[in-house]
Amino acid sequence: MTYEMPKLPYANNALEPVISQQTIDYHYGKHLQTYVNNLNSLVPGTEYEGKTVEAIVASAPDGAIFNNAGQVLNHTLYFLQFAPKPAKNEPAGKLGEAIKRDFGSFENFKKEFNAASVGLFGSGWAWLSVDKDGKLHITKEPNGSNPVRAGLKPLLGFDVWEHAYYLDYQNRRADHVNKLWEIIDWDVVEKRL
Repeated sequence: MTYEMPKLPYANNALEPVISQQTIDYHYGKHLQTYVNNLNSLVPGTEYEGKTVEAIVASAPDGAIFNNAGQVLNHTLYFLQFAPKPAKNEPAGKLGEAIKRDFGSFENFKKEFNAASVGLFGSGWAWLSVDKDGKLHITKEPNGSNPVRAGLKPLLGFDVWEHAYYLDYQNRRADHVNKLWEIIDWDVVEKRL
């Protein structure tokens, strides 16, 4: 199995001003491409050959294979959850109902998710995930980790590695996090539920 780059459903400049073309060019075009290339060179001849990225992330021990698989999975979910002009500014349907049930309101959810994103020390990810019973969870995952490791299904992720925002927001992580809400394609996120 060869791991491939996800195809962006938008032009590299389409998310401006929230995410600049320069950031997409580096973050997607260079960082993610490197993780994909690394994974393709690390996996052949190992027990992970032929496995999906999700299966690798769920079972691989910490190390190069896990780190690169985690970042391929994380970035694929991340880049595919955006749209230049989303149809909705908050989730509806089952996801909207689950957010209200588990967080009280969409605004409460955003507040908790922002706190997780901004409060993560160092590099990593904030995730909204669902467990096997349908309960939603917000987790902070260091480095390239993903909620899949804990048996959760990731729905929405914010990348808070500095390379995700430094060209556009410098050290203002909170500004970056607050702006991402403007480009979330809730239809994509809801389909992950």
